[in-house]
Amino acid sequence: MTNQQFHQKVFKKEYRPYDRRAGNFGKNFIRKNEKIKVKEVRVIDSDGQQLGVMQTFEAIAVAKKQHLDLVEISPNASPPVCKILDFGKYKYCESKKNKGVPKQASAKTKEVKLRVAIDANDYNTKMRRAIEFLEHGNKLKLSLMFRGREMSHTELGFELVKKFANEIKSYGTLDLEPKLFGKMISVTLSPCAKKQAKAPPFQSSQSSAISKILDASELLKLK
Repeated sequence: MTNQQFHQKVFKKEYRPYDRRAGNFGKNFIRKNEKIKVKEVRVIDSDGQQLGVMQTFEAIAVAKKQHLDLVEISPNASPPVCKILDFGKYKYCESKKNKGVPKQASAKTKEVKLRVAIDANDYNTKMRRAIEFLEHGNKLKLSLMFRGREMSHTELGFELVKKFANEIKSYGTLDLEPKLFGKMISVTLSPCAKKQAKAPPFQSSQSSAISKILDASELLKLK
């Protein structure tokens, strides 16, 4: 065998025009009519009725007699399944199906950490950050860690967490009630499904809430 004959043989083997499983046309290539190279196919007519196994050339003739195409819809079956249909409409429907609904960015969980002895400015900053997270469609994890003697008055932490969640209820809703895990109170909020009107300014209500907790923490010498 000459080198030229050898290379021609390898070329034909590696670049054959039809490969039912992989195909040289790409995985999304749809074969129709004369592009279907197998000898026999199982045929479904345009009404969805089974016509049985037929010689491929006979099936193509039946399709063309109806001014339609023989389209391979299940190439890996044995024998491959083909359907008689309007190829233009079929390709359009397949493209719409594959396109589908645009993928949405997956929601992330953002965290805001509170302290029992939090000051008003820090509270305001964390409130704005929490609202921003929820407005961008993220879930919010609200956590509060107790330190030292604060563990003997966990009710103060629960009160702060609940007041904070109540302040942002127009932007996010509690998944479950706050719970204590070890030395931490934790709760998650999900963004509201529909954007609601912004809640009225929260400075006045939160100031009283913070001052109450700060007063209690000072009495307990938690700072």
